[in-house]
Amino acid sequence: MTISVRKLFAALLLTGLFTMAILSAQAQSPAPAEPPVATDITAEMIAKFIDALPRDAVSDRPIRTVQVTGDYRVGVYGVFRPKDITGDANLHPVNTTEIYYMLKGYATLVTGGTLIDPYPAPEPSISIRGKGVNGGVTRRVGPGDVVIIPGHTPHYWSELETDIEYLIFRPDPDNRIRLVD
Repeated sequence: MTISVRKLFAALLLTGLFTMAILSAQAQSPAPAEPPVATDITAEMIAKFIDALPRDAVSDRPIRTVQVTGDYRVGVYGVFRPKDITGDANLHPVNTTEIYYMLKGYATLVTGGTLIDPYPAPEPSISIRGKGVNGGVTRRVGPGDVVIIPGHTPHYWSELETDIEYLIFRPDPDNRIRLVD
């Protein structure tokens, strides 16, 4: 009995897809005994929070952080950064991704590459700072833009055209961030 190459390929493809579906189903975590509760952070809450941040310094503060299904935490942070304070580059040596959502203002964000003249950030931070970034990706961002910065990725604001306000969403698989109601 001869099998055509096309039929053999189709059989192998179906076998592979079936195997992937089974492995994917097995990788799913079981549902919790009690259904989780959603967390609301309204636009009014965000505006009030950011409006109350100091205007003479960079403020990166938690609005809310919660424990979520799958044994990790998610934080929502409000940030105000004055036009005159670009700050040094940062590299967070952790698995926490930062997702920036721009609310107000325009700036140039550089991500990736390598830190220039790295040095440890002041304690208690475990971050590494630098005077800038060599070889990163540069982009101009403004209201409505989103940038996803994986952990271990150098990043910094190379230019601020205006004061900027943005949210940072931090999914934290290592449960490092402090829970805040």
